[in-house]
Amino acid sequence: MIEIRRVELRRVRLPLVHRFRTSSHAKHELEHLLVTITDSSGATGWGEIASPSGPYYCAETVESCWAVARDHLGPLVLRTAWEHPAELAAVLGRVRGNHFARAGFDMAAWALWSALRNLPLAEALGGTRRRVAAGVSLGIEPSVDELLEQVSARVAEGYRRVKLKIAPGWDVEPVRAVRAAFPGVSLQVDANGAYPNDEREIFRELDRYDLLMIEQPFPPRAFVAHAELQAACATPICLDESIEDVEDLVTAVRLRACRILNIKVSRMGGLTHAVRAHDLARAEGLPVWCGGMHEFGIGRAANVALSSLPGFTLPSDVSGSDKYYARDVTTEPVRCESGFVTVSSVPGLGWEPDLFFLEECTVDRI
Repeated sequence: MIEIRRVELRRVRLPLVHRFRTSSHAKHELEHLLVTITDSSGATGWGEIASPSGPYYCAETVESCWAVARDHLGPLVLRTAWEHPAELAAVLGRVRGNHFARAGFDMAAWALWSALRNLPLAEALGGTRRRVAAGVSLGIEPSVDELLEQVSARVAEGYRRVKLKIAPGWDVEPVRAVRAAFPGVSLQVDANGAYPNDEREIFRELDRYDLLMIEQPFPPRAFVAHAELQAACATPICLDESIEDVEDLVTAVRLRACRILNIKVSRMGGLTHAVRAHDLARAEGLPVWCGGMHEFGIGRAANVALSSLPGFTLPSDVSGSDKYYARDVTTEPVRCESGFVTVSSVPGLGWEPDLFFLEECTVDRI
């Protein structure tokens, strides 16, 4: 039985090497929360709360996660004895919503549990791959020419898939330009729910460009609108923000609202729920890939482990740390070589936190 004796929360800030803009906002730096849990033997597990700073992608923010982790989740973890991370996840589920905050503790529990059993995290989750195909996500740039420069650099680095953020006014033109310049690249677009539910013309246009998928065109709860678009669209629709739990996935499957699923550890509330979503999607014949939230090395390591599961048949957002950060919070960065990231065979999370560097970029702690 595992009993947690200490919980530490760190608020960590890192600058991005390149500004990243989506349909709702732009960011130059990120603040994420790192969670450390220590059991009665002194063993530790690390997790990451990779929440957005503002309530644009979802309702959670760094501030809300800090408060919920401090006042509710941390105390719950200190009061709960458990044998398997799924047991702790069930207890954390008493806190409604707050998936990002819960995900950090669930991730830390899996890291601790797998290390205590001398298992690599990927193996503990049921992973079967020794390396995972990596895609890259590109934000909205000031001009099409600057976007083409970014695509060229990432393709030269060997990434297996390029995702373009789109928004009303920045959609068909950049896609047309990228497809013309890179006719063979695997290309997808992501709207982050920026279009009204009755928009069809833009997606009929995008349907012409041999896209791997169109991700989250409409707002999160618009299951019927997504189903109608999928019925009218040859390009697969992928859902992201719409799927916060397994019940959402059941709804999407029943309505045929998508043909591809983006599984994010943070959005699903942790690795426990992400694995359940993977298992259901695989049973339904739905291809999945692992999305990212610009995670630091801790969360990125968990994403790599999750992406080793057999249902992750599409390139995941597990691009190398250097795509986002000049220096990451782990002693070794996550590296992408020729479009693939090697799955760690080291017991536990697989990447170690750089404690000295963390002291430099920690802005608050409890």
